[in-house]
Amino acid sequence: MTHRAGRERGPGGSDAVLLAVGAADWALGGLAAAVEGLRGLLGRADVGELAEEGREDLKARGRLALDRMAASSPAYLEVLARHAADRRGDV
Repeated sequence: MTHRAGRERGPGGSDAVLLAVGAADWALGGLAAAVEGLRGLLGRADVGELAEEGREDLKARGRLALDRMAASSPAYLEVLARHAADRRGDV
């Protein structure tokens, strides 16, 4: 059985339209949940403390991500030295 993009699938329309509408509905559902969560947070007395904890968590995640990227790639100066050696023919 072959499926073509744009082929009619009954009263709902084409596969492409159904996929687009489904993705939009999913995104809006997530946004609505996020807004409700934000409303709940704003009603708390310790919002400043929560914000600071969130900031520190994001910084920690950033450090981990940078460390992960640095460990998986060669050092920047090493790469520059290799390029310079290649240009001079010192390989």
